[in-house]
Amino acid sequence: MFGYSEEQVAAFGLSFGVGAFMLYMLFIIGHLAWKSKAGKFGTFVIFLGLAFGMVGFVAKYLIQWALEK
Repeated sequence: MFGYSEEQVAAFGLSFGVGAFMLYMLFIIGHLAWKSKAGKFGTFVIFLGLAFGMVGFVAKYLIQWALEK
């Protein structure tokens, strides 16, 4: 596709595509906390519960980046 291999397209989609979806999910979680008037602690709990899975994905990416050096 446009001179890129399947591996290059998949790597781009995994890094930037999923990253964009993660930012959008953080926006949705923040909007949910704002609409529910959760307060500071409630917002923290909402972000902790709903966004905790993203931490593993980011950690995996950072570990791979650190090991390549």
